Amino acid sequence: MQRQAIELNAALAELRQSQLYLIQSEKLSALGNLVAGVAHEINNPVGFLSGNLSPAQAYIKDLLNLISLYQQAFPNPGQIIEQEIIDIDLDYICEDLPKLLLSMKEGISRIRDISISLRTFSRADTPTPADFNVHEGIDSTLLILKRRLKACDQRPEIEISKQYGDIPTIQCFAGQLNQVFMNLLANAIDALDESSRRQSLQDMQDRPNRITITTGINRNQDAIQICIADNGTGIPSEIQARIFEQYFTTKDVGKGTGLGLAISHQIITKNHHGQIKLSSQPGKGTEFVITLPIHL
Repeated sequence: MQRQAIELNAALAELRQSQLYLIQSEKLSALGNLVAGVAHEINNPVGFLSGNLSPAQAYIKDLLNLISLYQQAFPNPGQIIEQEIIDIDLDYICEDLPKLLLSMKEGISRIRDISISLRTFSRADTPTPADFNVHEGIDSTLLILKRRLKACDQRPEIEISKQYGDIPTIQCFAGQLNQVFMNLLANAIDALDESSRRQSLQDMQDRPNRITITTGINRNQDAIQICIADNGTGIPSEIQARIFEQYFTTKDVGKGTGLGLAISHQIITKNHHGQIKLSSQPGKGTEFVITLPIHL
């Protein structure tokens, strides 16, 4: 009877975990569709602007050259035109207009980069594992979280140190891995926000908030390793063993669900046959080390 009760509890726990994962996967899928739709809508006006900016630059260059020729051919255009040249500051316009167009071109390029990152992050999972560039996934996640990394009233900007190794593409479910990156990086930002509340501005200037992302190859296991570390206050040793439990959270009430790390653990260990380990020293920071097989 006791054995049946144990088996029933284990089956119930597994069922709850599967249900939880399905719910979160559905939410991620809906978010992915939304993000992909936004990226698609961005592409249309960006393509229009980019397509028209190049000929506009050529037209303006031609017009400025024509104005220069007029000035050489008619050095004394008359009082009205001379006054207008002074009023509009023609020399400044001729100097600044090409710079203005170049700035617009750079802005369009940045928007296109954002669109590409959104599409990378929202990449839909296929029924079978597909080749995936891990660095692109991390970069797209960082771009989405960029607003949270910026300086605010409580702290300076969080520094990102990327120490990328020469790693191959891996076979995986890209959307799921991007969810893991989002969970871990968002948690690192939360940890640094929390530690900043206990520090003075001078302390933060002496020891800047930093997230370090390191990748490399584990040749012994035919796998890659991804390390995401922060230099926050760390996690107390007595609760580190529970960090991947469902509904367990170190955050204040209303700020954490206790689901992110549990789902990340399931994605890495069960869906990708990898490992995710925690290393944390109170007062020094926290590091998550993910090991993923190259061929799933």
